Amino acid sequence: MADPSSYRPKPGQIPDSPGVYKFRDEHRRVIYVGKAKNLRQRLANYFQDLAALHPRTRTMVTTAASVEWTVVSTEVEALQLEYSWIKEFDPRFNVKYRDDKSYPYLAVTLDEEFPRVQVMRGAKKKGVRYFGPYGHAWAIRETVDLMLRVFPVRTCSAGVFRNAARTGRPCLLGYIGKCSAPCVGRVTPEEHRELADDFCDFMAGRTGTYIRRLEKDMMAAAEEMEYERAARLRDDVEALKRAMEKSAVVLADATDADLIAVAEDELEAAVQIFHVRGGRVRGQRGWVTDKVENVDTSGLVEHALQQLYGEETGDSVPKEVLVPALPEDPDAVSQWLAGRRGSQVSLRIPQRGDKKDLMATVQRNAQQALGLHKTKRASDLTTRSRALEEIAEALGLDTAPLRIECFDISHLQGDDVVASMVVFEDGLARKSEYRRFQIKGFEGQDDVRSMHEVIGRRFKRYLQEKERTGEWEETPAPSGPVPAPGADTTAPDTAAAPAAAPDTASEPDVEPREDDGRPKRFAYPPQLVVVDGGQPQVAAAKRALDELGIDDIAVCGLAKRLEEVWLPEDDDPVVLPRSSEGLYLLQRVRDEAHRFAITYQRAKRAKRIRSSPLDAVAGLGETRKQALIKHFGSVKKLKQATIDEICEVPGIGRRTAESVAVALASTAPAAPAVNTATGEIIEENDGGSTT
Repeated sequence: MADPSSYRPKPGQIPDSPGVYKFRDEHRRVIYVGKAKNLRQRLANYFQDLAALHPRTRTMVTTAASVEWTVVSTEVEALQLEYSWIKEFDPRFNVKYRDDKSYPYLAVTLDEEFPRVQVMRGAKKKGVRYFGPYGHAWAIRETVDLMLRVFPVRTCSAGVFRNAARTGRPCLLGYIGKCSAPCVGRVTPEEHRELADDFCDFMAGRTGTYIRRLEKDMMAAAEEMEYERAARLRDDVEALKRAMEKSAVVLADATDADLIAVAEDELEAAVQIFHVRGGRVRGQRGWVTDKVENVDTSGLVEHALQQLYGEETGDSVPKEVLVPALPEDPDAVSQWLAGRRGSQVSLRIPQRGDKKDLMATVQRNAQQALGLHKTKRASDLTTRSRALEEIAEALGLDTAPLRIECFDISHLQGDDVVASMVVFEDGLARKSEYRRFQIKGFEGQDDVRSMHEVIGRRFKRYLQEKERTGEWEETPAPSGPVPAPGADTTAPDTAAAPAAAPDTASEPDVEPREDDGRPKRFAYPPQLVVVDGGQPQVAAAKRALDELGIDDIAVCGLAKRLEEVWLPEDDDPVVLPRSSEGLYLLQRVRDEAHRFAITYQRAKRAKRIRSSPLDAVAGLGETRKQALIKHFGSVKKLKQATIDEICEVPGIGRRTAESVAVALASTAPAAPAVNTATGEIIEENDGGSTT
């Protein structure tokens, strides 16, 4: 515990201008980021008598070992820089709102030639128009199903679209009138884009125009005695009205606004957001966070605004934002929001009328969310505490293992051998700490040697971090040979397709960079290492730790067959009761490590299968590879091309063309593919393959 007076800046050293400040701990990790109109006055509040500080603030300043600041010209710049640093450094003492789930959006891919309507989750993409978020994906699909009668926009995937274009037959939606079938040329790209634009306008709240237009066309058709067309238009009007009824009018003046409400107690806070567009609630979302810093309602609102609009631009930021309390500097926040929207944004507290009534509804939702979270967390916390205590008792540990790391090996008959490391802290998965490894010390299948290599690499990196940050004076010499350290992939496990993740696990370890305050890889040791396997794997893990001189980390293994827990140098396993919460937690950790390992192994195998001779050409990226294949039609045709013909492809210079020709000339001819149904040889041509 540090004494704040030991790193307090000298009098007059702190400027009295606006700025952003960072507190760092003894290992140079950023633990808190804040902003101030007057840095001198704000920082002086942290260096008063410790007894006068709030307990959370007192914990922060005694954990810190230094403070630094950056001067900016305006409060708006301070707000933007504070948000950027919180995103970059992930300080442990800052309030951070995290969604408890990935909310689905209704998305229209306007960046494609034929825009597609679909359900999307995760990070927003450029060129895609989003509506929502929605509480459930089925709510989006019901709305889309109703609207496709009037706006028959494409909803199929790229593969289905290409197949329909190749065969000249649309999918089922094209036959029943819920798709305009641009794949087979029933509409032009311009006509289909107009449908997509009308769809977006309707979803954005401009509904009256289309309802009136359809009703007018219906009456005209009836007067001309085109009763079938009039009946179809009548059904279209009813479909649009049913779609509108799914989001009832809450604000009569067709307002575009976001309403934010906060429910809090001494330890936690819940935030609920209602997205109102065209006077109707178009989306809802919520967060719950621990109050790790001393912050009031206005501070929570400011943090919520940063989280909500920090990466949004244009119409994603509404004209009006209604909040329960104004931030400390509402003018600066309003200017920041206006900069992100591109026009003026009103930030205020509703005082009367429909908006105040709707804010009360949002507030009730926030209170219910906080109550539900506390009920669930109390149950979870009790269960997790009991599980950790049972594990500590069964394994003879002095304290409960608050950080558990589990390792698993995965391969397919000895090929693409990889390993995974998953981390559970306080009984919960911490996916940002997950790591993946390639086995590089040998070829073939040997789970025991693989486990020894991975444990050695992981904890050698830990010792390097420990030595670099000065947490010890001398590095103990290993008592035996240690496998060469390997690199890891640092991306957390996400909903993205595994094959899209960069394969950096085979790159050599690099020298660690200078301290920049970011959380470091492998910087924290576990209290317990769990390996997926029995006695041989446990012995290999223990031997790797002994070779590194590490004797304060417990090791155990969980065998799948009988769910037995094995300890090093014990001939008999520890058998936990089947109803044990401790056994259940160990199973969850082991199963998560297995899932993470097999996901990585499958991604590597898929990448190897999809490999191309062009992969060997240095400096040839994915875009130029696709340009070459598109120009020539196939790798076979590209291989037959001359260097001058390759140079005709946009973006391909002569040196690159020569490299491509050399790489393709050095590859052995591929064996002919065979149609297993007919026995015929499949020969490749410009359009793909024929028999």
